[in-house]
Amino acid sequence: MKKHLVLLGFVAFFLATAQLSAQKFTTHAVKEGETLQSISQKYRVTPYTIIQSNKEIKTAADIKVNTLLVIPLDGSVMTPETEPKVEKVVEERKPTSFIRHRVRKRETLFGLTQRYEITEEQLKRHNRQLYAEPLKKGMILQIPVYPELTEEEERALDFETYTVQPKETRWSIAHKYGITVDSLLKLNPELDKTSDYLAIGQELNLPRPKGDSLEQEIDLFTSFTVPPKQTLYSLGKEYGIPSDSIVKLNPEIMKQGGLKEGMILRLPKKKNKSGEVNTDNFIFYEVKPKQNIFRLTQNLKISRDTLFALNPTLENGLKAGMVLKLPKASSEELVVKNALIIDKINLADSVNLENRPKVVFMLPFRLDRIDLNDRKKTSSQISTRRDLKLSLGFYSGALVALDSIKKMGVSVEVDTYDTELSQAKVKEILFRESIWDVNAIIGPVSTKALDEVAVQAASKNIPVISPTASDSELSHGNVYYSVPKDEVLRKKMLDYLAKVHTDQNVVIIADSTHQVAYDSILSKFPVAQIAKVIDNKSLHLDEFLIQLSEEKENWVFLETDQANMVSSVSSILNSANTEEISVRMFTTNFNSAFENDAVSVTHLSNLKFTYPSFYRKAANDSFTRAYRQKYRGLQPDRYAVRGFDVTFDLLLKLAHKNNLFETSKIVGLTEYTGNSFNYFNEYASGFYNRAAYLMEYDSLQIKEIQLDDLKSNL
Repeated sequence: MKKHLVLLGFVAFFLATAQLSAQKFTTHAVKEGETLQSISQKYRVTPYTIIQSNKEIKTAADIKVNTLLVIPLDGSVMTPETEPKVEKVVEERKPTSFIRHRVRKRETLFGLTQRYEITEEQLKRHNRQLYAEPLKKGMILQIPVYPELTEEEERALDFETYTVQPKETRWSIAHKYGITVDSLLKLNPELDKTSDYLAIGQELNLPRPKGDSLEQEIDLFTSFTVPPKQTLYSLGKEYGIPSDSIVKLNPEIMKQGGLKEGMILRLPKKKNKSGEVNTDNFIFYEVKPKQNIFRLTQNLKISRDTLFALNPTLENGLKAGMVLKLPKASSEELVVKNALIIDKINLADSVNLENRPKVVFMLPFRLDRIDLNDRKKTSSQISTRRDLKLSLGFYSGALVALDSIKKMGVSVEVDTYDTELSQAKVKEILFRESIWDVNAIIGPVSTKALDEVAVQAASKNIPVISPTASDSELSHGNVYYSVPKDEVLRKKMLDYLAKVHTDQNVVIIADSTHQVAYDSILSKFPVAQIAKVIDNKSLHLDEFLIQLSEEKENWVFLETDQANMVSSVSSILNSANTEEISVRMFTTNFNSAFENDAVSVTHLSNLKFTYPSFYRKAANDSFTRAYRQKYRGLQPDRYAVRGFDVTFDLLLKLAHKNNLFETSKIVGLTEYTGNSFNYFNEYASGFYNRAAYLMEYDSLQIKEIQLDDLKSNL
């Protein structure tokens, strides 16, 4: 009966997604910096729909610049029988008559546009000489007279289209235009409310600066003599203007049949990029309600004079929502996330009891294969199957987190589903159960099942927390990857070692599968020696021992995931570590090979083996005590600790604001029993955890290296 229901569910799902009536389409040429996720959010369709409607696109990685995509505006999938509609071109307004005007002394373009109530572009369009030369006394101009504007047209004239430049953020653009981020969102309703991402080249609707005119100041231009082999394209790229604008400013280019060597052109002066308002030069702060200047200067660690010099609009008063810019150097003393200064929030003290989070767990408990009546067999399955051990351990810790948040007065509604480690089962659950009125979903564990849930949850604006994955081949703007990426851990390690390195002798041992780690280490330590590895298994012992220094401490990096190689190399290094030769061992990629029973813990301890990790050993804290009490003295393993930390972090954030996306914008690093979380929204492709630890073997114990005095860029 269950199989028939599943089959029926799949048939119904197929029929529901095969609706082809009343389809509407448009086309979209991919711009630089755009991703599958950002494009899907722009048109309010799912990434899956775009992929299905463009058969040449298989994954998010296939989205390249200038690729022409078909976008189904109603969310349906395109079929051969359907065709996209052509977008309408807006017709320009035409003048009804003209007025003749002789330019007088001291008149400016701006003054003329104000006098005749026209735009600068409208004036130039009918007086093309103004594209090439400044306004001069005695010029005879044709002044266009237009019919009266409708209310809608008048409103449109108050705004302009702004193209997002590299390294700009919502806050930097809001500051540039003197508006709040909330106003920016209202003016551009297509912007994703769950993300702060902006794509390079993305167009925004923004208020037109009053009295703005690029060409009313003659000193904005300079003369340029064309050198040999110069092209319009390269010239435009160098000066940051389109090629057609160069031609408009210099009509002689067309008269002489193109750009010629020796021509003297009129071009706008190059911009001083050091003064641009972007993340290269500044960080930003959004003013909160009830703040005052004194408290602001104290919290932001900046003088009043400097703050006012950078933000002249403060002379008109401090208002909630204002975006202030600060020197980037200030970021060393503040908590900064995506170039925005984050106010420190104690989540435990900021719980709103009116919030009642709804959470779903989707984990592979494998109840379809476990016979709970056979205690011995069940115990064996749990101890030997990693998926079972992970799921049950994680969930046991999560239950303690639910108990803890309940004691704080927060009511949580929870539903739990067994995914059976099957994508088909996940599809069945999504089809059968009503889980779309929740605040967050924890799980699934497997990548394909996670992708399935994430795509469907994205259409409902529901965040999905991945318990174990650090990334996905698809782009999911609603997924929180709780495990940091390998490159984050590697960077944490190498940044630390580069900071404390003096004159140590660095040696790299890496098998062929760890080329990225090898290149990363070599980029930090260019004079490092490279040990010869035989068949990806062992060292050429004699050659290696010669590479060890007797005068300097030796730092040996071992990059492998083979337990026998870890065992062999650590044994060799331990033997070489004598009173005459000092050796320490490191890795940037800690994995199960280093925890294998074949590897001597004593050797690792003697070598002060150091590695980066996303978790640390749990202390004897309130969670550990609560876990032992709940489970009759049982000590929590790393999976239970992780289950508690991931769940408690989520519940505290939802209890603060009943929207994880909103809370993520204002909360920085959070730390718990054995895990830390610091989520960054990367290019609308998901929220990635960048929090990590550095661990060291010392006296047969694993200890955390304290980095309080080190400022990490992570």
